[in-house]
Amino acid sequence: MNGPIRTVTIFVSVLLAALLVNVTWISLVRTDALNADSRNRRVRDAEFSRDRGAILVGNDPIAESVPGSGRFPFVRTYPDAELWSSVTGWFSYDFARSGLEESYNQEMAGTSSEQSFDRILDLLTSQQTTGANIQTTLNSRAQAAAVNALGDQRGAVVAVDYTTGEILALVSTPTYDPNRLATVDLGEAQTAWSELLNADDEPLKGRATREVYPPGSTFKLVTAAAALEDGMVPDTMVDAPASLPLPNSSRTMGNSTNCGGDRVTIEQALQVSCNTAFGNLGLELGADKLRAQAEAFGFNQDPTIDIAAAVSRFPTELDEAQTALSAIGQFDVAASPLQIVQVAAAIANDGVMMKPHLVSNVTNRDLSVLSATSPEEQSRPISESTAKLMQQMMVAVVEDGTGSPAQIDGVTIGGKTGTAQTAPDRPPYAWFVGYAEDPSVAIVAFVEDADVARDDISGGRLAAPIFKAVLEALR
Repeated sequence: MNGPIRTVTIFVSVLLAALLVNVTWISLVRTDALNADSRNRRVRDAEFSRDRGAILVGNDPIAESVPGSGRFPFVRTYPDAELWSSVTGWFSYDFARSGLEESYNQEMAGTSSEQSFDRILDLLTSQQTTGANIQTTLNSRAQAAAVNALGDQRGAVVAVDYTTGEILALVSTPTYDPNRLATVDLGEAQTAWSELLNADDEPLKGRATREVYPPGSTFKLVTAAAALEDGMVPDTMVDAPASLPLPNSSRTMGNSTNCGGDRVTIEQALQVSCNTAFGNLGLELGADKLRAQAEAFGFNQDPTIDIAAAVSRFPTELDEAQTALSAIGQFDVAASPLQIVQVAAAIANDGVMMKPHLVSNVTNRDLSVLSATSPEEQSRPISESTAKLMQQMMVAVVEDGTGSPAQIDGVTIGGKTGTAQTAPDRPPYAWFVGYAEDPSVAIVAFVEDADVARDDISGGRLAAPIFKAVLEALR
């Protein structure tokens, strides 16, 4: 072989080797990333050509694929769309997915690794691949009660069975119609996307799990738990001045309620939501103990729920003034409604936090179970004795304190109100979180904007009645 031919042979061999390496890299390493790339229209065309599995509440589909015509053989539809949009999310050709449509996309599309054998059988028998169905833990009565109680207000509700972690209701308002994004008329879908994305009330925000807000006085549950874990008791006396000067600061902390004296018990402070008492508790405990308790409840941790969720935050570096403010859920403390309901759920469940979940099982069309979710202990943020004392204090909040609007005759209810200050140019946030002994449910109600006068905003006035409506629907 002469020199020029040898050179060409070596060059071609190098090119073939590089090609083989690149093909192997794409096949073994980049496949998932390329399939997930929003620009990959072949993947999207394939998804819209499959009979996608349904999302079920009981036996009723809240999202399903029905035969279509034209370019796409199936169309995704959402019966009772606005009731369930916070859970289902959307499935769209140009705008991807959200909600359960996103977190269980592979199972419903029939492309998960667990469905590989079924896909091989379908290929050998020339059958069209069908996706699995998703069975949720949701309760339709509780979901409807939450949507109706929130009404036109921007807000959220999460209800959970605290003994199992099953999510019974998950609502973010305002709701929207995901059918508008799932339409196979791509021009109409583009118009709908633009309208929803630019709407003043931001209906595409997942306020229940994907947004975090100042929790205000609902965070006093965490501070009180930290105090009890540190050896204090509900009858421990705490200074409760009308105004608390914040250390090394020109600012002071005031009260929006009558604390009942200049020194009150921790139980009394929680019952009437006394800011200065809890500010002093925060100063006595210190930032490290507060942070440790918050993180035990799940702050600064990745959420474990099977739907997209944001991390709730407790600041990592605090001076004394910031510690006092953080103890009442202000400064840079930020939590999702999901996080706040988990705090109440752990207290109600004697200190055991169960892993929250929306999906109980995933089943193939032949009803064989692809996966199932069993109740699972997530953590123990407080001792059983602390939990019992916290329950005692939360019941007092509802029976004789700021949470009295949540009362239901014959039902033992514990709770905590919250009114969180934000920017001076926007109204406060209203919270109520609580639990019932029968049924064993914890519920958080959050109102971001009720379009009412600033002085009329409080957790007891706005959020507690929403809690009550959802609880009554579950009885």
